[in-house]
Amino acid sequence: MDMFAMRSVEVNLEDETVWVDSGSTIGELYHGIAERSKVHGFPAGVCHSVGVGGHFSGGGYGNMMRKFGLSVDHVLDAVIVDAEGRVLDRKKMGEDLFWGIRGGGGASFGVIVSWKIKLVPVPEVVTVFRVLKTLEQGATDVVHRWQYVADNIHDDLFIRVVLSPVKRKGQKTIRAKFNALFLGNAQELLRVMSNSFPELGLVGEDCIEMSWIDSVLFWDNFPVGTSVDVLLQRHDTPEKFLKKKSDYVQQPISKTGLEGVWNKMMELEKPVLTLNPYGGRMDEISEMEIPFPHRAGNLYKIQYSVNWKEEGEDVANRYLDLIRRLYDYMTPYVSKSPRSSYLNYRDVDIGVNGPGNATYAEARVWGDKYFKRNFDRLVEVKTMVDPSNFFRYEQSIPSLAAFSLGIMSE
Repeated sequence: MDMFAMRSVEVNLEDETVWVDSGSTIGELYHGIAERSKVHGFPAGVCHSVGVGGHFSGGGYGNMMRKFGLSVDHVLDAVIVDAEGRVLDRKKMGEDLFWGIRGGGGASFGVIVSWKIKLVPVPEVVTVFRVLKTLEQGATDVVHRWQYVADNIHDDLFIRVVLSPVKRKGQKTIRAKFNALFLGNAQELLRVMSNSFPELGLVGEDCIEMSWIDSVLFWDNFPVGTSVDVLLQRHDTPEKFLKKKSDYVQQPISKTGLEGVWNKMMELEKPVLTLNPYGGRMDEISEMEIPFPHRAGNLYKIQYSVNWKEEGEDVANRYLDLIRRLYDYMTPYVSKSPRSSYLNYRDVDIGVNGPGNATYAEARVWGDKYFKRNFDRLVEVKTMVDPSNFFRYEQSIPSLAAFSLGIMSE
C-alpha cells in the first residue's frame, strides 16, 4: 500500500508532541521539529529518506538510542485501520493491539495511518566527530577497546563504528570509522573521552559543535553547512540494490577473533559491518515492555550491508552469497538460542511463512529471532484482531484462528 502522499507533521510545543503521518519520512519529521524548536528532537534513524511508518512499527533506533531508547518508546497514540475497515485510535484499539504495533511490525495488524510521539529535549549545542583508523593505524586495538567502553560510557554519547574493506596503496586493509554524537559541547566531550576512551586519540580538531538538526545532516553524510531543507528530499541516492542482515553481540570479541573477521571481510571485499552500541536507556526498559526484545545484555548490534548497481539475478546471487558467508562466519561471536535479529532489517534468510495461512510452528522459526518471548503474545494479538489473517506476507504474524479453522487465503 502506497502511503507516500500521507505526510503531515503537526508539532505541538505546548505538550511537546507531534502527530506524524506514516507516509512522512524521518527527514520530514526532523525538519518539522526543527522549524519550531532548537531544543527539541526525536530519537529516530540517521537515514532521512526512510519512512516513518515502517521505522516506528519495527522499533526504530538512531544515535540518541542510549540516551532515550527507541522511537517507539516515545509513541503515545496511533491511528490504525483494521481488517474490518474500522478507524481506531489507542483508546478504541485497546492496549493489546497498541502494544503489538510498537515494534511488532504494524503491517501484520492493519494499516497504521499516523502516530503521536513525545519529543525529547536536546541542547542548543551538540558535538559530533568522525575519526578513521586503518589496521596499520591500530584499528584492531581501538575496536577491541570500544567493545568494553561503548555500552557503558556517558549516556549522552553514542559512538558507532563502520567497518569497511578498502585498499591503501594497492594493499587490502580494514577501515574503522568512528562516528559520534554527544549531547553537549566539545569541552565536555573531550573530558568524557579522555576519561573513558583515550585509546581513540580524540583531539579538539576532530570535534565539531553544531545544532542538533545540523548533526542530523552530518550523520547522514551531508557536508557541514548544508541547508536543512535537504531533509525534504525524498530520493537522495540513485536506484540500487541493497541487502541487510543483523546480529547482536553479548560478549566482546577477542583481538584474535577480530583479526579473523578482518581477514574474512578482506577476502569477500564487499560487505560492510556497522556496530551500534547499546547500554544506557536501552538497559533500563524491560524486553517485554513492547514487542522489540533486544534490551539489557547486548553490547552492540551488528548491521551487515552490501549494495550493488548491476542488474540481473546472477549478479544479485553473487552479492547475496557474499553477505551470507560473512554472516555465517560471525556465528561463534553473536547471540544464540535464538540468534537474534532486528525486525527492521527484514531478512528472509532466517525463515518465511509458506503460502496461505502460516502455522505457529512455521512462523516461530523466524519469529523467535525477531521477538524472542514476545512472539507468543504477538500471535495472541493477531488472532484477536485479525482472525481471518487478512493482513499477511512472508513474515507476518500468524493467526491461530485462521489456521485452525482452515480459512483459505484468496
